[in-house]
Amino acid sequence: MTKKVAIIGAGPSGLAQLRAFQSAASKGAEIPEIVCFEKQSDWGGLWNYTWRTGVDEHGNPCHGSMYRYLWSNGPKEGLEFADYTFEEHFGKPIASYPPRPVLFDYIKGRVEKAGVRKYIRFNTNVRDVRYDPASAKFTVTARDGLSDTETIEDYDHVIVASGHFSMPNVPYYEGFESFNGRILHAHDFRDAREFAGQDILILGTSYSAEDIGSQCWKYGCKSVTVAHRTAPIGYEWPDNWQEVPALVKIEKGVAHFRDGQSKKVDSIILCTGYKHHFGFLPDSLRLKTDNRLASSDLYKGVVFNPNPAMFYLGMQDQWYTFNMFDAQAWYVRDLIMGRIALPDAAAMEADVIARQKAEDALEDDYACIRYQGAYTGELIDETDYPTFDIDAANQAFIEWKGHKKKGIMTFRDHGYTSPMTGTLAPAHHTSWVEALDDSLESYLQE
Repeated sequence: MTKKVAIIGAGPSGLAQLRAFQSAASKGAEIPEIVCFEKQSDWGGLWNYTWRTGVDEHGNPCHGSMYRYLWSNGPKEGLEFADYTFEEHFGKPIASYPPRPVLFDYIKGRVEKAGVRKYIRFNTNVRDVRYDPASAKFTVTARDGLSDTETIEDYDHVIVASGHFSMPNVPYYEGFESFNGRILHAHDFRDAREFAGQDILILGTSYSAEDIGSQCWKYGCKSVTVAHRTAPIGYEWPDNWQEVPALVKIEKGVAHFRDGQSKKVDSIILCTGYKHHFGFLPDSLRLKTDNRLASSDLYKGVVFNPNPAMFYLGMQDQWYTFNMFDAQAWYVRDLIMGRIALPDAAAMEADVIARQKAEDALEDDYACIRYQGAYTGELIDETDYPTFDIDAANQAFIEWKGHKKKGIMTFRDHGYTSPMTGTLAPAHHTSWVEALDDSLESYLQE
């Protein structure tokens, strides 16, 4: 009997899984029956921009955290698909830091070529997943938002590819309830132009703090103040940008910080991270992990140890993205199709412990990059996913880190060598600071 597989999410991880199965089918293999559930009306996950915040058109929590004018904050050379290069898609080399519409077009290009859209049920929100040990089946309950109908179906495997950047971590500070300006989490940030002429306060030191602050600065905010709990981001910021210790309270529109400084602010943006959250899963199937390179309870970073018939994709803290998701998806495919055998439970648990111990010993970001590169290569070596130059991808990330240190507002003007083609990316026709139009047409013009 043909196996039946449920994939939850049609973002980069879920699309990687569909492409993995399609790749096997194109080589003559019999693949399982596949159903991919996607709550949005189109594929792409976070790269599928929506103006909506709060709830979507069907009353579900809005998944997207994408905003206008976002440009890649890491080099495309570190995320390139090994089986579908940027040069193949665009017909020419392009610069190393594309804006969102360009990356979205690239993501779509591969899966359109593969013809996998037929597997996806759009506007369909997975409500519940249960596992019956007697039948060894998962029961998936989902609701179609367009027809407002519910389906209940059984599956042999469930692959969770819903990401972990949709449930915001929202702290409270004294005075928030009486602040007259806007308070929002990065999850609900949509347009930097909203904050033009404002003194903004950003809480957090994550990539979203760097990028949202940079976007607001680029599009004309009056000043940026970033409050940190442990250490500043530490780059050479513009004159109207300052980093201060943790926020203590807000009083009459004035932010008071731990070192005694204060600053009148117009808006507060919480760049305070996200939680791994899977509200459609019971405790027995729910991944509970910190945001780290070696996730808890996942053998080889993908197999859910408490129930090895279930898999999670893309649940790690990430340097690598698209090509790592591919490596994971190909590996999961081969497990499901019986090409790779799982070890016993003790060995699987030992694998998690060893990976986390190795992660804990990493000394800096550069070691983290190499660690995740090695992990990606490890999975590739066990499948037929096209191998690529991991060292070259690592080098692109390492050079990127150096360029950020030299100029946080100019690092996107640099180019790197593709690990897939060996081509050095050309310079973009406009510096990032001056490129106010992020459209596909503007980016690709000669």
